[in-house]
This record gives sequence, C-alpha cells and structure tokens, in this order.
Amino acid sequence: MASGAKTHLKQLIDLRYRAGELNLFARHKAQSQLAGNVKTSFRGRGIDFEEIRHYQPGDDIRSIDWRVTARTGEAHTKLYQEERERPVLVVTDQRPSMMFGTQCSFKSVQAAEVASLLCWAALGQNDRVGGLVFNGQQHQEIRPARSKSAVLQLLSAIHKYNTNEYSKHQNSHKPNDEAGSINEVIKELRRIAKPGSALFIISDFIGLNEDGIKQLHLLKKHCDVNAIFISDPMEKQLPARGGYQFTDGVKRQWFNTDNKQLVTAFKQRFTARVAHLTQQLAAHGIPTIAISTNDNALTVLRSQYHSKATAANINSKLTAKGNSA
Repeated sequence: MASGAKTHLKQLIDLRYRAGELNLFARHKAQSQLAGNVKTSFRGRGIDFEEIRHYQPGDDIRSIDWRVTARTGEAHTKLYQEERERPVLVVTDQRPSMMFGTQCSFKSVQAAEVASLLCWAALGQNDRVGGLVFNGQQHQEIRPARSKSAVLQLLSAIHKYNTNEYSKHQNSHKPNDEAGSINEVIKELRRIAKPGSALFIISDFIGLNEDGIKQLHLLKKHCDVNAIFISDPMEKQLPARGGYQFTDGVKRQWFNTDNKQLVTAFKQRFTARVAHLTQQLAAHGIPTIAISTNDNALTVLRSQYHSKATAANINSKLTAKGNSA
C-alpha cells in the first residue's frame, strides 16, 4: 500500500512480485486492423519463424504446431518475427496538484504505485511497455519496449519527477509550461501512441478542458484508453469542525470548517467535477477507475483486472467456505 509524501524507487521495483496478480487484457481476436480495444492481442502471421510457445487464447489456430502439441500433450503455437505486439503506454501525472495527501500517501505517490503495477503486469504478459511522465512544466517520454529496462527507465523517470530530480536530467524534456499541462500531454499522446496501443492515464485530471476531451476522443478511435482517477479523502470532505491551515510549501491558506456553507459548497464542487469528468469520458467509451490515497492500489486494480489464477483461487476459497458451511 502506498505511503508517504515521496516515492521510493526500490518499492516501485519490488511491486513486480505482486503485479502477477493482474491480467490487464483478455486475449481475444482483433475486431479489425485498427481496433483500439483492450481485447485485441494483435498477433498475426509474419514472415520469419521466431519461436514456439504454449498456445494462448486468441492465437491463430493455423499457427499451432501439431507435432510439438502431440509430443507434449499441450497446445503450442509458432510465432513469427514480424508479428505485431500491443504497445502499452502508462501516463503518470506528477504535477503540483498531485503533491497532496492527508491519509497514507500523496496522490503523486499513489499514482506512481499504480503506474508500477500496470507496467510490471503488462511486461509479464509480453507486451511492450513505455509511457510518459509529466509535472506541469515538462514531460518525458519512454518509448515502448518489451524489456525490463524499459520499465525501470519509466519508473526511474517517475521517481525523479516526484522527488524533483528531473532538473538534473533535462536532455529529453521540453522546458516550457505548456509542455506539461494535461491537455498538451494528451495531445502529445496522439503523436506517440500507435494504433492498437493501450493507454492508461493516471491523474487527478485537474485542468482537463474541452480540448483535452477532444484529444482523448481522437485517441480512442485507434487506441484503448483507460482513465485512472486519483483523489484524496479530504478533496471530497473537509475535516471535522475547527480551523485548519494548508500549505503548498510556499503559501498558506486557513479554513474554518465551522462554516457549514463552505463545507457543503466544497463537497458539492468536488462531486460535480467528478461526475462531469466520468460522464464526459464515458460518452467517448473511456472507462474510469477511481483510486483514493487511502486505498490499496493492488486491491482496486485486482478487482478490475484479476488474473485467471487469482479468480480460480477466489472461487476455490468460496467453494471451500460453502462446503464448510
């Protein structure tokens, strides 16, 4: 479970041992050449033979190696060098608005943990993994690759942005304010995301405007887009009655929560923003997963992307419990 105000790179790396509990994609046949659907496995017949591996649901049955299958008793498939693989892009928000939290962790730390789990899960499914991290002023792109080094590079970039070490590594950054805004980042995604890519955008989505929604709509035409909304409990509800001070590290703001009108207006504003966001995304076929700073990210993601092994384990426990009853 995420904790603290800053990320720890070792903890992000160690999440690879838990990410195996997630199955991000159901392997089914592609619906079309450019179908940006999570069900698309994008594995076709190439030219040069590459290897033989166990058959997976969604593989072309014409590629089954019947000799190996007969010898081993398990279905095996031939893979070819030019087979297309699905790029997975994990986009992680590390803007100042994410540097906030009142329970367990900052939103930025929770976002980093979610990104790590998604990256390791995708790599475990032999998908190419890359992404983009941004902080409101700059962003850094990591090209998708089916390698552990690509995941480590992305996690390292997230950690550097989170701990303000990015200023030491500006070669591939764009040093202007617009480059890091969420709307400009989504626009940039249209350039780097190839048709059939799976995109996971992890953010509080503060500042997302109509242009950003339009860019998401255009992305959705050729890619699978998933929104993961990060929030903190205090964004939904101000604390109990009394006077409280909040700071962004530079300025301080005092709130009197004895003011019922302030408390009510604060709650209504957040509720309306979340409802508007989810409705706009849903209108374009983009699902939203909500994760709070006091949530266990793995538990929430597992409820959405449980692996077959996890599902079987849960079913067996339920069956055992039913029999004992």
